[in-house]
Amino acid sequence: MKRCALLAVAALAAVLVLPAAPAADGKRLITETDLYAFQWIADPRISPDGAAIVYTRVVVNAKHDGYESALWLIPAAGAVGGRTARQITAGPHDTDPRWSPDGKRIAFLRSTETPDKPPSGQIYVLPMDGGEARPLTAMPKGASAPVWSPDSRFIAFTSSARTQDFEKKDAPEEPNDVRVITKAEYRLNGRGYGEPGRPQHIWSVEVPAVLNAPPPPRPITTGEFSEADPVWAHDGTQIYFVSERVLEPYYEPPHDTIYAVHATGGEGATVAGIDGPIHALSLSPDGRQLAFIGALVRGPGGAQRSYSRPELWVTGVQPGSAPKRLTPDYDYDIGGSLTGDQAPPRGAAPSKPYWSADSRFLFVAASELGRANLKRISVEPGRASGQVQSLTMGDDAIVSYSATPDGGRVVALVSTPTNIGDLYLIDGPTAKRERITEINGALFAQLNLTEPEMMWYKSFDGKRIQSWVQRPPDFEDGKKYPLILDIHGGPHAAYGFLFDHEIQWLAARGYIVLYPNPRGSTSYGQDFGNSIQYAYPGDDYKDLMAGVDELIERGSVDPERMGVTGGSGGGVLTNWVIGHTNRFKAAVSQRSIADWRDFWYTADFTLFTPFWFRGAPWEQEADFKARSPITYVQNIRTPLMLIEGESDLRTPPGAGGEQMFRALKYLKRPVVMVRFPGETHELSRSGRPAHRVERLRHIGAWMDKYVLGREIHTYDLQ
Repeated sequence: MKRCALLAVAALAAVLVLPAAPAADGKRLITETDLYAFQWIADPRISPDGAAIVYTRVVVNAKHDGYESALWLIPAAGAVGGRTARQITAGPHDTDPRWSPDGKRIAFLRSTETPDKPPSGQIYVLPMDGGEARPLTAMPKGASAPVWSPDSRFIAFTSSARTQDFEKKDAPEEPNDVRVITKAEYRLNGRGYGEPGRPQHIWSVEVPAVLNAPPPPRPITTGEFSEADPVWAHDGTQIYFVSERVLEPYYEPPHDTIYAVHATGGEGATVAGIDGPIHALSLSPDGRQLAFIGALVRGPGGAQRSYSRPELWVTGVQPGSAPKRLTPDYDYDIGGSLTGDQAPPRGAAPSKPYWSADSRFLFVAASELGRANLKRISVEPGRASGQVQSLTMGDDAIVSYSATPDGGRVVALVSTPTNIGDLYLIDGPTAKRERITEINGALFAQLNLTEPEMMWYKSFDGKRIQSWVQRPPDFEDGKKYPLILDIHGGPHAAYGFLFDHEIQWLAARGYIVLYPNPRGSTSYGQDFGNSIQYAYPGDDYKDLMAGVDELIERGSVDPERMGVTGGSGGGVLTNWVIGHTNRFKAAVSQRSIADWRDFWYTADFTLFTPFWFRGAPWEQEADFKARSPITYVQNIRTPLMLIEGESDLRTPPGAGGEQMFRALKYLKRPVVMVRFPGETHELSRSGRPAHRVERLRHIGAWMDKYVLGREIHTYDLQ
C-alpha cells in the first residue's frame, strides 16, 4: 500500500513537470514550484517622521513545510532604485512591527509555531539606536495587538491570560484533555478549540528605558467578554476598545459597542455602538472623534441581510455619543479587499483609516468594481460631509497601508495581476506614487506573465457581470483553447486586479481561465451583493454560464474542452454546476459544501440568525434540500476531484467532499478525493508550501486527463 502511494506521487510529478519552453525574450512559463521562491511583504509601517518603513518579509523555509518571517527596514527617501532594505530582526517568526511615537523603538511579536498549534507570540522591543531586541512580555497565553501609548512609555495589548496564571503554585495542575462544551460556537478554523473562561482582555505594560527582563503587566479590562482594537487617547489617560458584551451572540445579529476605560483599568464607559460589527478604530488628531468601519446588518423592515456593505463612520469620544454614517451614498466596500491565493501567508494585519492633520478628512481603502484603492472622505459638516474622492486610481489592489501622523506620507502594499505585492510611497497632498521595493524582481524577470483582459457581459436577466480572462502567454488569435472556469469563494468576495498564482499557472499550462464576479460578489454595491440571499446557489450559477457562453461566442474557446473549479463558496458552486449541466469535461471542487443541513450542524460558526436560511434544517427542510448540491448528485456525469483539508472546520469534509465522493462512488461515476493532513480551510492561501504545490499539481493533472485527454494513471484504482 505504501509503495503504491509513493509510485502515485512519482507518477503525478512526472506528468505535471511539463517542459517550460522559453519565450522569444528568453522568459519561461510560471510553474507550481515557483511558490517556493515567492517572497511576500506584510504589514508595512512608516515611521512617525516619514523617513523609514519597517515591514514583515515572509519566505518559504528550506524544507518547504512552512514559512519564516523577519522584520526589514527600508529608507523612505533616496534615489529611485537606490534604496537598500536590511533585515533588523533574526526571525524566524517575527511579525506585527509597531513604531513608538517618538520613533526610537519598534515593538513586534515573536512567535513560536508548531504544526499542531496556532502561533503564540510575545512582544519584543528593538531599540533603533543599536542593540538586540529584548522580550517585553512573558504572558502565559501569549500577547497580540501591541499599541504604544502617546508618550512611548507603555504598550497596550490583548491576551487571554488570567491574573491567576501568574500566581505561584506548589504543584502544577494535571493536564486534562476532556472538553466540557456549553456554547454553540466552540472551535474556529485555523485555531482549533476555544478555551472557556479565557476571553481576550486588554493589558498594559511599561517599557523601561533599559529592558533587562519582562516587567509585570497590568490588566486593564476584566470580565467574561472579549475586547479588541485598543486605541490610546492622545493624553494617555484612556483606552478605547470594541466589544460585543453578549454571552451567546450567535442568537442575534452582531451589534458591537465602543467603550472607554481608564489607562490604569476600571469600569469601562459606553461611548457608542451600531446595529452591526465595528472594527478599525482611528482617533482624530484633535482627539474629539473616533472613525471606524462598520456595517448595518439589518435592511429596511429590520430583516437581517446576508451581505452588509461596510461603511465609514465617525463618533464623538464622550460617553453616549451618536455615531454618524459618513458614506451612506457610497455604494461600494469601505475597507474592502479582493480575493486571491497570494496574500501574505504570515504577518498580515488589517489597515485602519487615517486622518488629515486638521481632522477634516479621512483616508481609507475601498474595493470598487474589482479594484482596491485609497479614498479621501470629507468629515466636515455640511453638504461636503461624506464626499468620496479617489486618492489612487490604479488597476490594482492596495492590500495594506499606513501613514505618518499628519497623513502627509503613506506607504502602501500594492498587488497587480502580474506582481504579488510591492511597497509604494504615496505623497499625501499630490497622491504621486513611487515604487520602493521589487521583492520578487529577480524571479519575475524570468517569468512570461501576461495581464488578463477585463470583460463585462450581460447575464440572463440583463444584469452586468464583471469578469477577467487570463489567456496563455503564447495565445494566438484564431486558435481554439481549452477553458477553465474558476469560481471564487465567499460567496461575498470578489476577484479583481490582484495576483493569483493558480490562475497564472493554469494559463501557462495552455488554458484560458475565466474568473467572474457573479451576483453576490462584493465591490458592486449593497443590492448586487445581497441579491443571492435565500437563493444561493441559483442565479449566480446562471451568471457563470452566461460568462462561459460569452467567451465561446467570441471565438477562442473550444466548447468541447472545458473544466470548472472553485474553493469554499466556489466549491459549492462547482458541485452545483456539474449537478445542473454536463457541458464540462472535468471539475475540481475544493473545500466545498454538499449538504447545507450537515454544514448547519458542523461548521465552526452558526447559522442561527436567518441571513442564509430562514430557519433551522427541520424548519426549512425543503429549502435546505433544494439548495444542497448533493440533492442533484444523480445528474453528475462530469469527472470530479474533491480537495479537502482534514483540519478544515469552516467547511468540514463530512459536510462536503466526503458526501460527494461516497455518493458518486455508489453511482460508479469517475471521482477521486485528495485529502491534505493537518490543513485547514486556508490550504490554498497559507497551507504548508509543499501541500500548496501538490494541490496545484492535482488540479492540473485532473484537468489534463479529462479536458485534454492526456494519458494519466495517477487516479487509477489501486
